[in-house]
Amino acid sequence: MKTRLDTLDDTDRNLIALLQVSARESVANLARKLGVARTTVVARLARLEKNGIIAGYTVKLGQEVTDNALRAYVGITVEAKAARDVLKRFKRMPEIELLCSVSGEFDYVAWLRASSAERLDQLLDEIGEIDGVTRTTTSIVLSRKIER
Repeated sequence: MKTRLDTLDDTDRNLIALLQVSARESVANLARKLGVARTTVVARLARLEKNGIIAGYTVKLGQEVTDNALRAYVGITVEAKAARDVLKRFKRMPEIELLCSVSGEFDYVAWLRASSAERLDQLLDEIGEIDGVTRTTTSIVLSRKIER
C-alpha cells in the first residue's frame, strides 16, 4: 500500500517540502527551520527513506546549462483493448521520460526528450504508428517557469 503525503504529520510534510526546495540543506538548518532537534530530523529522514517515502536525492541542472534536447509532452488516445500492448511499446522507448495515465481528453500524457526536432518528428511518427494509438497531440516545451 502506498503512503499518502496527507497521512504524514506536519513535521514530516514540512521536512519533505524543505528538501524539495533544497535537498542539500544541512540537518542543522532543517532542524532550525522546523523548530525541532537535529536528532529528530535524522530519525525522521531515516524513517522516510526506510519506508520509501523519500526514494532518493538528486541534482537538477539549471535550464541554462541543460543539454540542447528538445522536450515535448504528447497527449495520446488509445483503443481500450490495445492499451496493454501500447504500454509495452512505450516502455521500449527511452526518450519517454514520464508516462502518465490521465483522465479527460487523452488516455496518456508522455513527456518526451529528443536530441533534435528531427528526432522528435521520428518519435511522434513511431508513436502514431503503434497499433491501437488513435490520436496524438503534441506541445513543445519552450521553457520551465516553475520546477520543484
